[in-house]
Amino acid sequence: MVTKWRHWALPAAPLALVLFAATGCTSAPDAPQKPTGRPSTSGAHSTAVARVCAEPAAGPEKAPAGAVTVDPAVVGDLAAKTRSNPPNTTFWLRPGKHRLDPDRYAQVVAKKGNRYLGAPGAVLDGRKINQYAFSGSARDVTIRHLTVQRFVAPNNEGVVNHDMADGWVIEHAKIQYNSGAGLMAGARQEVRDSCLRANGQYGMNAYKTGDSIKGLVVEGNEVVGNNTDNWEKRKPGCGCTGGIKFWAVDGADIRGNWVHDNRGAGLWADNNNNDFRIENNVLEANDGAALMYETSYNAVIRNNTIRRNNWVEGRKYADRGDNFPYATIYVSESGGEPRIRARTNKIEIYRNLLENNWSGITLWENSDRFCNSPANTSTGYCTLLVKDLDRCEQPAIGRAPLYSDCRWKTQRVDIHDNRFVLKKSVVKCAAECGRMAVLANYGTYPKWSPYKGKRVAEAITHKQRNRWHDNVYRGPWSFVAANTDGTLDSGQWQATPYRQDEGSTFDPRAGG
Repeated sequence: MVTKWRHWALPAAPLALVLFAATGCTSAPDAPQKPTGRPSTSGAHSTAVARVCAEPAAGPEKAPAGAVTVDPAVVGDLAAKTRSNPPNTTFWLRPGKHRLDPDRYAQVVAKKGNRYLGAPGAVLDGRKINQYAFSGSARDVTIRHLTVQRFVAPNNEGVVNHDMADGWVIEHAKIQYNSGAGLMAGARQEVRDSCLRANGQYGMNAYKTGDSIKGLVVEGNEVVGNNTDNWEKRKPGCGCTGGIKFWAVDGADIRGNWVHDNRGAGLWADNNNNDFRIENNVLEANDGAALMYETSYNAVIRNNTIRRNNWVEGRKYADRGDNFPYATIYVSESGGEPRIRARTNKIEIYRNLLENNWSGITLWENSDRFCNSPANTSTGYCTLLVKDLDRCEQPAIGRAPLYSDCRWKTQRVDIHDNRFVLKKSVVKCAAECGRMAVLANYGTYPKWSPYKGKRVAEAITHKQRNRWHDNVYRGPWSFVAANTDGTLDSGQWQATPYRQDEGSTFDPRAGG
């Protein structure tokens, strides 16, 4: 969750209100946009689209040699046969609707190396009775060609891989119409060519107790219509919604997915994530930002097609008179850090097409959010450079190295060779829907903070190597720097003192 003050004036509201003033995670209207079922085709971009919900790959029509056959006519057959067979067993689920025992805690407790294969038409149905489908701490479990639906996991919990075991592979699956998250994640988990559709909270909650997820692969999936329970309305300020949420993941490849029509953000990396490659995805028609990268490090974001995102949330804030540049790619207290091992030492955003979204890219820092500050909503967490929260206090935090290392800093962000297209007639906006921004708030809290005043705003704008260059702009784009007090045109943005977008081209009348 991101908390911030947006103006230079000293805040008069109490801290309790500050902690709920979150960007990117406020409640959306009751009904999300209706999923289109197909990607939009305007513009020219070659990103492939994963249409796996409508065109799933069929599973084996016959049981593989040595597989245990599971009968849909026998209630609880899958769980019972899993218990009675050794690890590394292959199970083939016949066509039909498979059911667990009618107990909320009935579930399949997988054993190491088990493989669950669905025949064409095989469905594991929780009937709105069972909370979890597949659970247990066993490693290297595979689930293929199976539909898992109508389970009722609690908020922040998941239906498939409920216990966040390592090494699971989910392929050609449909995980849909469940409460909570469709699936959880463990280290080295691979989710490929699957449909994560219309789950109550997330398609996937990539969180593991102990923060030990490494080597996550999310490839070729369709992630559509999630957060049907509208958790931001039920629990305002929770920051707990969207297509996929990532928490403290070290190393992730997110490629070739179609992430669309989710209520809230499409992809949201929140809190001490590192070393992400987000490439060749289509991120489309999500109510909030297409991508949020928050209090995290080192990422490559390239070759993505990003269309028609943030119409609901961006418009909502504009209608309220809020002039903060809510963006389609929102980089919040995140940046490149060479001291943290990764495949890159910066955040590089390049060769993306952003077309007819509500605004473009915002780089933001909340001056009051740092390790050991009461305004840090990631309670109990420090930066990856400082493990002990108690070190981030006066007088040590006021001098090097902790003055720098106790902050999640938006730094070393390189934005280049992107194409930004905006037609206000398509987005249906009069103003404030075509902005780029780099800014921070006026630091005020807590009393012992060494980051008060304009210090952070000056740093993020001028000193932390955040740079736009060699981009193409079509349509009426404007720019915000340092704070929200003024809007710049392209000439002011390129001139001293900002000197942004060298080598870029601007055509405000083109609009596509």
